[in-house]
Formats: sequence, C-alpha cells, structure tokens
Amino acid sequence: MAIVAALVAPTANPHNPLRLIAASPHRAMAARRRRRLLLGGARDHWDLGIEQKDSEEVKQAMDQLKELGWAKRWSSQPYVSRRTTSLRKLTTLGIKNPENLAIPSVRNDAAFLFTVVGSTGFLGVLAGQLPGDWGFFVPYLIGSISLIVLAIGSISPGLLQAAIGAFSTVFPDYQERIARHEAAHFLVAYLIGLPILGYSLDIGKEHVNLIDDQLQKLIYSGQLDQKEIDRLAVVSMAGLAAEGLEYDKVVGQSADLFTLQRFINRTKPPLTKDQQQNLTRWAVLFSASLLKNNKAAHEALMSAMSQKASVLGCIEAIENAS
Repeated sequence: MAIVAALVAPTANPHNPLRLIAASPHRAMAARRRRRLLLGGARDHWDLGIEQKDSEEVKQAMDQLKELGWAKRWSSQPYVSRRTTSLRKLTTLGIKNPENLAIPSVRNDAAFLFTVVGSTGFLGVLAGQLPGDWGFFVPYLIGSISLIVLAIGSISPGLLQAAIGAFSTVFPDYQERIARHEAAHFLVAYLIGLPILGYSLDIGKEHVNLIDDQLQKLIYSGQLDQKEIDRLAVVSMAGLAAEGLEYDKVVGQSADLFTLQRFINRTKPPLTKDQQQNLTRWAVLFSASLLKNNKAAHEALMSAMSQKASVLGCIEAIENAS
C-alpha cells in the first residue's frame, strides 16, 4: 500500500527511485508529443513545397522526415555508379528475354487494327445481304471505316494512340501492367532521392512527375554530366525493368526509351553508341535490382496508386511496407 501511495504522490527526495520511475512515462509522452509536432511541421513543409513546386523545399522536408525516422527509405540509394553490363547479367538477375527489351511492342496496336479490320469486314459481308441499293452502299460505308482509321493514324497519331490505349483495357493484364510500370518509376525515384510531384494511371495519361529544379536547368541547357545521366537513366528504365521482371514481353518501353534518349542527347561530353547501349543495360539492371530488393514496397505502392492515393499516401505505403 505504501508503494502505491509513493507512485501516486512521490516524495520530494530527488534520489527516490520511485519518483524517477514515475517521471519517466511523462518524459516519454513529451518526447512522443514533440516528435508528432515535428512530423506535422515537416509534412506541412512538404505540402508547401509541393504546392509551390519548389524542389528544394520538398527535399528539405523529406530530409527532415528521414531524420525523424518516418521516411527511412527516402534517398536510401543516392549513389549510383555505372558499370559494364551484359545481357547475361540481366538474365541472371531475373529479366525475361532481355534481348527483346528495346524492341517496341505491337501487341496492342495489332490487336486494335485486327479488330477494326475484322469487324468491319464481317459487318460488310452481312450488310451485303441487304435488299436493293442498301446492299451496295452500306458495305461500302462500313468498309471505309478501316481507311478512316488509317488516315487518322497518319494525320494525327496521338488520336489513334488514345483509341488504342482505350482498346487495350480488354487485355486482363493491362491495368496491372500500368500500375507496376508507373510504381517502379515512383519507387526508384524515391529511393535515389528525386522528389515526386504527382502521378497518373489514367489510360493515355500514364506518368510520374518528378520535381528537381537543378536537374531541369541542366536538361534545358544540355549540360547533364555523367552522374546525373546515370540517375535519370535508372529512373527512366525502372518501368521497363519492372515489366521485364514480371512478363515475357514488355509493352510500355517505347516512351521510356524515348525519354532516356532525350536525356542522352543533352549529355556532355556526348556518349558514343556503345556507351549509350551500356548505359541502357546498366540502368535496367540497377533499377531491377532496386525493385527486387524492395519488392514489398513496390507491391504496396502499386496498390496505393491503383486506389488513387495522394503522393504522401503513396510514400506512406512505401515506408509502411515490411
């Protein structure tokens, strides 16, 4: 009974061990409260940086969150160093059919055109059974649909690609491919310390927006050095690597390869063709290695992005993954 009383109302003796034991929970609560306040302040700092599209503000906020133990994976792989990479290394890591990674996929395009031509041809045959002049004009009009589609593709390829993108949803794996692909870009950028401004998984608008003022200036001025092109290459090839690890055939590599080539064209000193090929292979290898080592985070991020979580919600998914 005396011990309980002492815990409730400790004596004034500063050396009383019971008083020290009673005070400890208060200090722990105060520390937790202070940490919550610091986390809240850092998140507000982050929100402000995103709103103002200020990359330095966002980086500082993320660094604060990392120091507080909340963003442990942020910039956990800041150093990348290019090495000579062979196709065999890609195969050993788990990339399926690495020799075909750079070959643009025509699966969706071919399926769309085959469907258009096949369906219009079939309907044209049926319409030919109509009586009188209808049996002539209707098949002619239906048959012209294929020509119109080809004409649109020649004059405005973007419209045709939008139609193909919408049609591609008939493939069971298409939406999952998009989520896997874009989540890889997001995760790898996060791991090497490039802030993410936003993202989209909408058909025809799939992207991950990065924000880095310094990199942007180097790109526009055509002054990318070897260090920066290596970082950008790893992020650019992450989506391709994610598909290569999961599927026998990569579908979404065209835009990634185009983006990487645009960065390569703004590099000084210029890269030779052999250096460009090695850069591409190495970037696939490095990003695939990051994805394999952070598989749980990648899967959690895919789920969060598929549910249209905010950027901060996506980061929470990465950090909370086991």
